[in-house]
Amino acid sequence: MKKIYKVLTTATVLAMAALPIAANAQDVPPASAHTGQGNIMNQVKKSVPGTMGYIKDFVNDKTGTWITVAGRGLAATDQQEIRLSVSKDTKIIDAQGNQVQLQTIVDKNKAIKAFYSPNITKSLPAQGSALTIIVQDHDFAVIDGTISEVNKQGILVEGTNLYNDSQETILLHLDPKAKIIDQNGNTMKASDLKTGMSIRSFYGPAVALSMPPQSTTNYIRVNADAENNDQEQAAGIDGILTEMKDGRISVSGKPVKAGDLEYIVLAVDGDTKIVDAEGKPLTAEALKSGLRIEAEYVSVIYPALSHADKIVVSDTSAPKVEGTITASERTSKDQLYINVGSDQSTDNDIIITISKDTQVIGLNPDEKLEPGMKIVVSHSPIMTMSIPAFTSAEVIMVQADN
Repeated sequence: MKKIYKVLTTATVLAMAALPIAANAQDVPPASAHTGQGNIMNQVKKSVPGTMGYIKDFVNDKTGTWITVAGRGLAATDQQEIRLSVSKDTKIIDAQGNQVQLQTIVDKNKAIKAFYSPNITKSLPAQGSALTIIVQDHDFAVIDGTISEVNKQGILVEGTNLYNDSQETILLHLDPKAKIIDQNGNTMKASDLKTGMSIRSFYGPAVALSMPPQSTTNYIRVNADAENNDQEQAAGIDGILTEMKDGRISVSGKPVKAGDLEYIVLAVDGDTKIVDAEGKPLTAEALKSGLRIEAEYVSVIYPALSHADKIVVSDTSAPKVEGTITASERTSKDQLYINVGSDQSTDNDIIITISKDTQVIGLNPDEKLEPGMKIVVSHSPIMTMSIPAFTSAEVIMVQADN
């Protein structure tokens, strides 16, 4: 991701260090040129969690419209990175309350504040529903790194740019009103910053062309226990491969142990060991949608995309149908009538039973499965011979055109 900064000459560095930076990375309420909308924005900001940053991933396909926002939580308990579903009910506006198209934000790579429902998943990253997206009027950069030197000018940080993964070293001058917090949200003083500390710092947009480059920061999050965050935790999932795309697989099923995930997207590459049920090696071409698999992966805090270490492919697959949920007197509680193919024929329709083990993907936290929704169902191979047939749903994927 390319960023554009205002560049200052070296002669302006000392003056820049003495001046307070604009509200680039501060948690400042948006302007409210339209009084009603402005009040709503402020109310939303106080009552729901939010993340400020840039959109690092944008998906608009049959699974729905999704954005992944990476930056920092507006409150200590909010997410630094989160994957959000964007629906027709999501408000997308600029700081003045004017409506903005999501595609425009993506194309112009604009910074945003995303507010979302408190009902989020425990996955990495967490997933939820976007309520309001506010486009910011300013740009900034973020570095994840280590303080290599502390002096009168500021702190020298060596690390990685959050948005383009480039290695960089930068001298950061602390704004007099800089917000410095630890990983638990507790306020720290500038004098608490020490060499060797792992931090995430927001800076810019002005960057001086000096050696090293210099800028001003007004937000620093200190990760005192960063070494503990990087520890790998073995995890696993036993379920159904719902999608294989661009070296990634989506798996939904039963966690192997407590704390593991019921749904996860895993990176699959040359280091992933893929075998059949008898332990015979397989290639990535053997991974197909609908297969039952057992996947071992490493759960990490950052980056959010976990890597599949080992995949065991079962010799069975889950039958899959596509159709529309239809109201029917033949269903009881925890059952749904599916018009398979969304056509006029009833010969191939099925009734599915939903249990506590059924995984539902693509449904907002405040929604439920209702007649009229188009879904894809992976179900048990055990099915009655009746018309309609009865079976148990294992994975339900709600289609985006709902």
